[in-house]
Amino acid sequence: MAAVRALVGSRLAAASAFASLSPGGRTPSQRAAIHLSAPQPAAKVALVLSGCGVYDGTEIHEASAILVHLSRGGAEVQIFAPDVPQMHVIDHTKGQPSESESRNVLTESARIARGKITDLAKLSAANHDAAIFPGGFGAAKNLSTFAVDGKDCKVNKEVERVLKEFHQAGKPIGLCCIAPVLAAKVLRGVEVTVGHEQEEGGKWPYAGTVEAIKALGAKHFVKEVAEAHVDQKNKVVTTPAFMCQAALHHIHDGIGAMVQKVLELTGK
Repeated sequence: MAAVRALVGSRLAAASAFASLSPGGRTPSQRAAIHLSAPQPAAKVALVLSGCGVYDGTEIHEASAILVHLSRGGAEVQIFAPDVPQMHVIDHTKGQPSESESRNVLTESARIARGKITDLAKLSAANHDAAIFPGGFGAAKNLSTFAVDGKDCKVNKEVERVLKEFHQAGKPIGLCCIAPVLAAKVLRGVEVTVGHEQEEGGKWPYAGTVEAIKALGAKHFVKEVAEAHVDQKNKVVTTPAFMCQAALHHIHDGIGAMVQKVLELTGK
């Protein structure tokens, strides 16, 4: 009889302990630990390219650095480019136009995207948390006419639409190198940086861009190459990148600062 009572007692104790557990057999503290360790949803970032190659398309080092930092930040990336002809083709060994050639921006951008690229016309801010634009002369030649027209430039209609969509949705936009001129043209009064405002003996060879940015009604902030400027109101993040003659790792660090701020602004 004593053995029966002992057996019943042990089963009642086990039942009582089980009853104290939450559904699934876990205590509140265990549930909390599991919840905190659950992976957060990845930020979905659209990367917009302008071709392949610094003088007539996307600056490849910038695009690569952005992709590395987005990967490290756990972002989910989709790459886009407009399906339009390039302004011209530059022989990168000579820095001169190749008169007999013509190339397509989407096709050339696919080289950087390893073939996984989508027409910019299909990009919707509703499907992404942020958009990032690398620099390279393609931003000033293929995404806009800034290289020819300066402050009087026109922006590709799909690029303009995308910038306005993300801005109106309150979603962050990152731009580096010469690409901030796109935001300066489309988003009135936006804050950007392209680095320093004087050439300083050739260290900042494109410092004259600042005057055009100001003429467009944008506000320019002086930043070092490894820094990024955050326009909190407009959620626009910019960094100088190759606007400066600097070591590659400093440019990489500045792009990292830009990407980090963009991801922070997504809230994911």
